[in-house]
Amino acid sequence: MAGILSVQFEPVLNKIDTNLEKAKNIIENFVTKNSEKPLDLIVLPEFFTTGVSHKYVDFPNPPDGGTVIEFVANLAKKYKVNIAAGTIIVKRGEKLYNTMFVLNREGKTVAVYDKIHLFKYFGGTENLKVTAGENSPIVAELDFARVGLAICFDIKYPLHYKKLVQKGAEIIVNPSAWAYLKSIKGQKEQNTRIFKALNIARATENLVYFVSSNESGNADPLGNIGNSMIISPTADILAEAGNEDGTIYADIDLELVRTLKTTTPVAFEE
Repeated sequence: MAGILSVQFEPVLNKIDTNLEKAKNIIENFVTKNSEKPLDLIVLPEFFTTGVSHKYVDFPNPPDGGTVIEFVANLAKKYKVNIAAGTIIVKRGEKLYNTMFVLNREGKTVAVYDKIHLFKYFGGTENLKVTAGENSPIVAELDFARVGLAICFDIKYPLHYKKLVQKGAEIIVNPSAWAYLKSIKGQKEQNTRIFKALNIARATENLVYFVSSNESGNADPLGNIGNSMIISPTADILAEAGNEDGTIYADIDLELVRTLKTTTPVAFEE
């Protein structure tokens, strides 16, 4: 069995140090209260250091993630855990990317993924300042599992996940800042239904454990829906959050994935 922790919280807009401490305290609180539980992977939300505002791109990090990823690396080493560090904005040359870093238990960066499918629909403008990633789907080789990487709106593109599975993914992590416009009546409920349905679909159609880590909270004009989830390859909801700050945890059995891959090869069919 392996232990997976998804962290969910509302970042204070553009207060990087505050948000890093917030993430650290949430993780520390879980570990202190659950020291007997195995902990193999922690997943942090999209934009976990800045939240989503029109100014979040004003805080770019260097290509290696700079002091933010150094902070996360220290957490990985302290708790001897792999961490999928949500996303931060990085700058390479003159271009900005929405990037996830995956660190192993020694704090070493073992995978980097730039979000491919930017949110440019329904009024979204992520593509106006952020460049879509050109790297092919990335699977991180960790000491306990092969972990496929996806970010937020990638979830609307099922072929992305199929490619991850074809590259050996047994778990897929999906940090998100899945939001809704507070000015539109009923959109919170609608977007929550869509988000939850897509989480379940991506898990079971690809025969993987699916882990989302979403922002929570009610910042204006956007509210975040929370509802981070850990889903089994057989569509069981192993853990699910509401819309509060905190964590969800699940023990997962990777042998289930490995067995399904040999007995139910639908995910690999062309």
